Amino acid sequence: MAFYRKNIGSLHQAVRVAAGIAVAVAASVYLTGAAAWLVALGGAGFALTGLVGYCPMCAMAGIGRGGVS
Repeated sequence: MAFYRKNIGSLHQAVRVAAGIAVAVAASVYLTGAAAWLVALGGAGFALTGLVGYCPMCAMAGIGRGGVS
């Protein structure tokens, strides 16, 4: 039983995962201190939405597979 309905497609998911990982790695390489942690966590969160297939912001905006409701 799912508690959510996927609202992003497979290509969108792959792009989110790749971009999220890239941001997290770039943050750890190029930034230091709290800024590095905050940006890396943001990238990880972005990648997580790709892994799960659900984006809360897309759902609020009505973007996704279900269209505008």
